[in-house]
Amino acid sequence: MNYPVTLFLIAVTVLVSWMAFNNRKLADRLILWPPAIDRHKQYDRLLTYGFIHADFTHLLFNMVTLFFFGRAIEGLMLRLSGQWWVFPLFYLSALLVSILPSYLKNQKNPNYLSLGASGAVSAVLFAFVLVSPWSLIFVFFIPAPAVLYAVFYVGYSIWMDKKGGDNVNHSAHLAGAAYGVMFMLLMSPDLLQHFLQALMNPSFGR
Repeated sequence: MNYPVTLFLIAVTVLVSWMAFNNRKLADRLILWPPAIDRHKQYDRLLTYGFIHADFTHLLFNMVTLFFFGRAIEGLMLRLSGQWWVFPLFYLSALLVSILPSYLKNQKNPNYLSLGASGAVSAVLFAFVLVSPWSLIFVFFIPAPAVLYAVFYVGYSIWMDKKGGDNVNHSAHLAGAAYGVMFMLLMSPDLLQHFLQALMNPSFGR
């Protein structure tokens, strides 16, 4: 399978991010800035923010993660639904859902800005964890079971969201992660039983 949607999303995100790196006006138009939504009704920013990134490292991390886990989830969603458009709907809706808590909290804050695909990528990653909790994923080149990484990821994000000060939208990561799990369970409620059984029967690397 060629996984056309995942590859298309990566290509568009890389292209738009690269253009925004070199075009401040474009970046300013696409970034999530609450006053632009409230005053000018630019609701598209609730999606476009996910197609630009702060720098190349930010972009590379998100797109590598999407490449490895997006293909698996795209293929699974295609098998479950028989429809190619379910995965892009999932990804785009994850961009929206993951940013809503931050947007609503900062709706009147003219100094708030947010960008990057991390919320949607978190949704993809946690959808994968639900399906294959003991698969080994590489965190800074160190192999770790997906479910253990998920526990660490959630704990770290909650801690950093409360602590603040690192200019990373941990709230979007958490919302995206929860949405990824909920979306998969709505598609296939049997996955909950599958997940629980898999937890009780570890099989590393699969």
